[in-house]
Amino acid sequence: MEELPRTAKLAGPGERYAELESAISRYIRPDTFPLGVRMLSPGEALPAGVRVPSRDLSERWIVCQSIGIARRYGWSIAVGREDVICPLAAVAFGFRPANDRYFAGEAALGMYCSEPAAAAALEGATWRFAAGRFDRLCVAPLDRLGFDPHVVIVYGNSAQVMRLVNAALHRHGGRVESSSGGRLDCAELVIQTMLTDEAKVILPCNGDRVFGMAQDTEMAFSFPARFAGEICEGLEATHRGGVRYPIPVAMRSTVSMPKRYQDLLASLEPG
Repeated sequence: MEELPRTAKLAGPGERYAELESAISRYIRPDTFPLGVRMLSPGEALPAGVRVPSRDLSERWIVCQSIGIARRYGWSIAVGREDVICPLAAVAFGFRPANDRYFAGEAALGMYCSEPAAAAALEGATWRFAAGRFDRLCVAPLDRLGFDPHVVIVYGNSAQVMRLVNAALHRHGGRVESSSGGRLDCAELVIQTMLTDEAKVILPCNGDRVFGMAQDTEMAFSFPARFAGEICEGLEATHRGGVRYPIPVAMRSTVSMPKRYQDLLASLEPG
């Protein structure tokens, strides 16, 4: 998939992704802000204007909570080792090294799995970065980006996510293939997308619903930020081709009225 036009790269991150934000707003109409996510490497400076919960708010936020706040409040947020109190996310994003208790599936046993082997298999299948590869996760609305994102995330209902799938497949066809464990969707949103370099449909997990405020009517769609130009093109082209949101429903056929109504109509004098 293609990147944004080279001429667009002369502007700052927010301006470079303004076209994508505009296309998503026009053709998808999500209820919350589309987001950009960047993983900061060790030694990489924090972008200007980001809130670090432990530093700026004397609070500690987990990853799904940070994503939820960013998409609802419009804040730019960075979280790392000192912020993330979810051990599963801390290990998955490489902020803390895993240990034997983690790989044994201790956190999943009795909650998600009935047997130790199943719990270990569930944990072993989690998307993960190597420990120490990244220091922080930064997330912000697309039109307020102070950094170049690795991943774009859009939450919406199933019809809105379907439209994003249409856009992603417009040029090359094929399928959008995703993997879900029913938990730790933050890893699926960011890590799965980065490691596979592919667009993904994401099912919000329990933690995202409890702490990230994801609603029962919501799903998510994530894609590598370098696909932005093609997603814009795909949204416009499929809209032009007749695949649109809101989805038009069949309202023009003659409806069938109850027999009593039909009899009453037949008895009425022509107007």
